[in-house]
Amino acid sequence: MLALGPMAAMDCGMMTSKTVLLLLSVIFLAAGTTLGFVGGHFISSYEDFDAFFRDEQILLPAIIIIIVAGVMFFLGVTGCFVTIKESQIGLRFFLVILLLMFITEAAAFVLGFIYREKVVAEVQETMEELFQSYGKENPETEMVDFWQSQFQCCGVKNYTDWINKEWFNHTGNNSVPHSCCKQEFKNCSGLLSEPQELNTVGCAGVMEFRIKELINYIMIVILGFAVVKFFGMMSILVISCRKEENGYQPLNSGVFA
Repeated sequence: MLALGPMAAMDCGMMTSKTVLLLLSVIFLAAGTTLGFVGGHFISSYEDFDAFFRDEQILLPAIIIIIVAGVMFFLGVTGCFVTIKESQIGLRFFLVILLLMFITEAAAFVLGFIYREKVVAEVQETMEELFQSYGKENPETEMVDFWQSQFQCCGVKNYTDWINKEWFNHTGNNSVPHSCCKQEFKNCSGLLSEPQELNTVGCAGVMEFRIKELINYIMIVILGFAVVKFFGMMSILVISCRKEENGYQPLNSGVFA
């Protein structure tokens, strides 16, 4: 009975590692689906912001996430198979893929920081150009009205920015676009002399906050899955480093049946 002690302890250790790895494989399947949704949501949301960005590289973190999502889904299926079979080659392959994904997610995390800081300067610069061209028959006019109405903002930094815009000087009626009006004032004419009826907050600050919030959400998701992968790699090392001479046999080998 005493001779079975180390063997039983090793079986317990292997069973624990396999259970953890199987659980993580299931998490990878769910994570792949979740990351795919997050990346897709970011790209679809970008369509509402694209007029304010000339540099499409801001989509790089989302594209990387979608690629990682597809790999993670495949990895979840593979992880379940190689863990049950205890294939040494499969486990090593699993470990390499996990490590590559960990590095990729670290790169996406760093990119998130870079583009989060880049948002402020680019939003301010591009928005100034869009507001300056307001009033002409172009998509930018509709975009400005959409954002001012949707996010209850007015102007770039605040509602008085319209004083320096070509559209304001051309109309000569001392008023801002009706999209600046608060929703509760149905008869609002946009007159600067009636600021109580206007949204006075600038659109740049609102958009910067929302874009940063979205990027922060993605970064939190990436960090969470990176931690999961770390525990997955540790479990693989425990299983793949076992030695036959130490008395452990796979539970499906029939030795202890």
